[in-house]
This record gives sequence, C-alpha cells and structure tokens, in this order.
Amino acid sequence: NQTGPWCLQVSIPDGLFLSLGLVSLVENVLVVIAITKNRNLHSPMYSFICCLALSDLMVSISLVLETAIILLLEAGALVTRAALVQQLDNVIDVLICGSMVSSLCFLGVIAIDRYISIFYALRYHSIVTLPRARRAIMGIWVASIFFSTLFITYYNHTAVLICLVTFFLAMLALMAVLYVHMLTRAYQHAQGIAQLQKRQGSTRQGFCLKGAATLTIILGIFFLCWGPFFLHLTLIVLCPQHPTCSCIFKNFNLYLVLIIFSS
Repeated sequence: NQTGPWCLQVSIPDGLFLSLGLVSLVENVLVVIAITKNRNLHSPMYSFICCLALSDLMVSISLVLETAIILLLEAGALVTRAALVQQLDNVIDVLICGSMVSSLCFLGVIAIDRYISIFYALRYHSIVTLPRARRAIMGIWVASIFFSTLFITYYNHTAVLICLVTFFLAMLALMAVLYVHMLTRAYQHAQGIAQLQKRQGSTRQGFCLKGAATLTIILGIFFLCWGPFFLHLTLIVLCPQHPTCSCIFKNFNLYLVLIIFSS
C-alpha cells in the first residue's frame, strides 16, 4: 500500500514498549496478590477486579514476549525453523486476542456488578453470589479463549474483524448506559438530600460537576486507550488500499502501547 509524504508515523522504541509492558505486569501482579492475600476482599466484586488484572497481566506478558522474540530473531540470537516461529506467533496472538476480549468482558461485568449494587442494593448479596460470580468468570475465560482462537484462525476474513469491532462498540455502549443511569440515580438521591437540608442549588451543581467528571474519566480513558486499535480494525475492512488508511496502519504499535497504558 502506498502512503504520501505527509504520512506521520510515530516510532515506538522497543525499550519503551518493553518497559511499559513490564510496569503494567508488575502493577497487575500487585493487584492480584493484594486481592488473593486479603480475605476481606474475597467477594464477587473484587473477584471481577482480580480477573480484570489477570487479563491485563496477560496482555502485558503476551506483548512483551512477542516483542522480545522479534528482537531476538532480528538480532540473530534466536535461530529456529520458520514453521515453529509461525506456530509460536499464532499461540501468542491467541493469548493477546483472548486477554483483550476477556479484559473488555470484565470491564463490562464490573459495570453490571456496580449497577446491581445500586439499583438492587437490598438484594445484591442474593443476586451476585460467589458461586454465580465464579460461573460467570469461568464462562468469560472459556469464551474468550474459544473466540480468540477462531479470530486468529480466520483473521483474514472480514466477518471476524466486524465481530471484534461490534463487540468493542457493544461494551462501550453497555458501560455508557449503565454508568449514566447510575449517575442519574445518584443525582436524584443527592437532590432528595439537598431538599431535606434546604441547600438544593449548591449541592446539585457540585454533585453534577463531580459526577460528570468521574464519568468522563471512566469512559474517556476507556475509549482513548482502546478506540484507536479498533479503529485500525475498522479501517482494514473499510479502506484497506487507501493511502490515508495505510498511513494509520503504520502506527499499529502506538495503538498497542495505548492498550498497555489502559492495562
């Protein structure tokens, strides 16, 4: 594919890529250790958070491992058969895809869990039980590995890319709807308190600003970190030969770095 002289390609140093991956790895390991060691955190909500950390941990490990293998092959320090390299690449791609899918799933599950805790507060502990949480977690892991294997096997089919992009948009829409609904309910609750305290105006304005800021941070970081990667997949379907799209394709490593930032 041809690109014009105006094409801006952001070069990501391999050292920076590896460093960010290692930092993300350490951070998520600490999260997992903190939750597993502390018995007070052995609840469905923290189980979902722990699994999210494990997913992000897999993202970091997979990307760092792939980058390290590529560097070793380019330097000639690792010599092996082409068939073996291809098989290893497929395994790593399945891990990367599976960890990304599971990470998005657990972000959605955490939003659902918080939604139930607010709108069904009195029945929360009977609805979200540890056995149900474990079944949901197991289902997400199995489905993520299964579908990521299909995605990598048939990666050159347009339908696969459309499914991945649709999944991302569905998760974004789900999180947006649930969090906006939660913000609305909390705002109504703050109004009721303000009326009782006869300080309705200032409380409304202050709460609205804080809630909107929090919601913008949650959804904004999610979209900024994951959006470019799925935009890349969308453009592969819409304009694989166009010079502008080809220019965007050259910054694929930048989109992976953003995902590591999210992790």
